[in-house]
Amino acid sequence: MNVTAYTSLMKIGWRIFRQTPIRLQWKFVWNFCWPNVWNIRRFERRQRKGEPFFPAFNMISVTETCNLACGGCWVTRGGRKSLTIEQLDGIICESKRHGSKFFGILGGEPLMYRGLLGIFEKHDDCYFQLFTNGTLLTDDVAQRLRKAGNVTPLISIEGLEQESDRRRQANDVYQRTLQGVRACRRAGLIFGIAASICQSNFDELVTRQHIERVAQEGAAYLWYYIYRPVGADAHPEVALTREQIRRLRQFLVDERMNAPVALIDVYWDDKGQAICPGATGMSHHVSPSGALEFCPVIQMATDFLNVDASNLTGLYADSQFLADMRRKIAQTTRGCIIMENPQLMADIIRGHDARETTSRATAMAEYEQMAHVPGHDMGDDAIPEKSSPYRWLKKHYFFGFGAYG
Repeated sequence: MNVTAYTSLMKIGWRIFRQTPIRLQWKFVWNFCWPNVWNIRRFERRQRKGEPFFPAFNMISVTETCNLACGGCWVTRGGRKSLTIEQLDGIICESKRHGSKFFGILGGEPLMYRGLLGIFEKHDDCYFQLFTNGTLLTDDVAQRLRKAGNVTPLISIEGLEQESDRRRQANDVYQRTLQGVRACRRAGLIFGIAASICQSNFDELVTRQHIERVAQEGAAYLWYYIYRPVGADAHPEVALTREQIRRLRQFLVDERMNAPVALIDVYWDDKGQAICPGATGMSHHVSPSGALEFCPVIQMATDFLNVDASNLTGLYADSQFLADMRRKIAQTTRGCIIMENPQLMADIIRGHDARETTSRATAMAEYEQMAHVPGHDMGDDAIPEKSSPYRWLKKHYFFGFGAYG
C-alpha cells in the first residue's frame, strides 16, 4: 500500500472540497463517477458476450471553427463544418440508451459552437469534459457552467509565453488562456489543464514546477498527451524521441506518488503496457461532419449520421470499417498506429473506400506521406504504475477489455 499516494489523493480531494461548491461536487459524483462504474461494466459485458458493438464513451468534435491556428493540429484551419444541434442532441440521447453518460466535447474551439451551453443544461443527467483553449472562457461562461454543474473544462496550455505564441500562431495566448483558467477558479469549477508534449515544450511542461504552477491556479487535474504530427501543418521534427517518451512515462509514474493535482494519461495500463483507446473499443469519435471515426486524428470514415443521429446505434453495430480498424490495429501494435505504421493505416482506409471527413480534402495524402515517429509502446521496457490507487483505477475502470488477447 502506497501511503504517500493515498495521502496525496486525500490532499487533492480536500483542496477540491474547499474551493468547489457542494452541488458541483455532488454532480461530479452522481453524474460522472457512479454512472461510469455501470457504463464500463455494461461495455465489458457487451464485449465479452459478443453483443452489438457500442463504445463506452463518445468523443464529439462539434465544430471545425477555431479562433486560433495551432501548428500540428489535425482540425482544418478555417474549416466551417459543424454538427447540427439535432445531431449533437441525438448522439447524447442514443448514448444514454446504452448507459454512456460521459462525453468529451472537442473542436475546433467548442465554445464557438452556438447552442453548446444549452445542450449541457438540457442533459443535466450527463457529464461533459470540455476541451478548450480557454481564451473564450469568460466569467459569464464560467458562471453558466457553474449553474449547469455538469461540465469540467479541460484547458490546453501548450507552453509558457513564447512557446504558446509560437505554437498557437497568435499573440499573448498564454495570458489569455490563464484568464480562462482563473475564471474557472472564481466560478468554483472542477477543471483541468492539458498539454500536448513535444520536443519544443518538453523542458517547460514535464517538470515539477509546472505541476505546482497548475495546482496554484486551482486545477484539479493535469492531463498529459503525446504530440501527434498530423494535419496540414504537421511538424514531425518536434515529435518526441523514444527516450523522451520513456522520460515522460517515468515522470508521470514518479510524480503521481505525491503530486498536488491528479496526473492523467490515456496511453498506458496499470502494468505500463501501451494502450490505444480506439483499439480497445473504449472510445470512438464523431466528427463535425457527422462521421464516425476511429479517433479524432484519423479523419476518414464510412459511416455518417442522419439528420438527428437516430442511426448512431446501428452504425456502430454494423460498421465493418471500425471493426477492422480495431482488430488490425490491436494485432499490429499496442501503441499508436498513426505514428508507428501510417502505411498500414492507409491500407485499411483504402480497403474500405473510406471517405475523408475534413474540409481541406488532403488528409489521405497526408497519411500516405507520413514518416514513422516513435510511439508510446515501450515493449519490454514498460514502466508499471507505482501509485496503488491509480493502478487500481486503471486496472478496473480505464483500459483493457480483452482487445490484445
